[in-house]
Amino acid sequence: MSVFSAEFNLDTSGNADVLDITPYVSELAASSGFSNGIVLVYVPGSTAAITTIEFEPGLVRDFKEALERLAPEGITYFHNERWHDGNGHSHIRASILGQSESFPLVKGNIQLGTWQQIIFIDLDNRPRSRKVLVQVYGE
Repeated sequence: MSVFSAEFNLDTSGNADVLDITPYVSELAASSGFSNGIVLVYVPGSTAAITTIEFEPGLVRDFKEALERLAPEGITYFHNERWHDGNGHSHIRASILGQSESFPLVKGNIQLGTWQQIIFIDLDNRPRSRKVLVQVYGE
């Protein structure tokens, strides 16, 4: 088994900016030249996340509202009291969602459901420039 590594950059608006990164990941997986394996998608950082969702405006809105109910922005976080950066909720949300996802690669294609896309979420409270790492383990 071999490993292919690549990355791409995203400029985000922060505040639960939800982006469909499926085309980027699919292109990099294809450029690996592997037919079968595992595709790992990872974002370094503690205020961003990778997940899957049906990337549809209503569901994206529902997702953002669910995050607000889960870890509201306007409550007290000890992190904010220490650092005064106002992004305690961002860290909690990212920790719950996680920074990576893995997907099977079969016959050169990432295996996703019909309505499933790979999603990047910038949960910080300000615009950011983010790096997303993609590794393909395969043959």
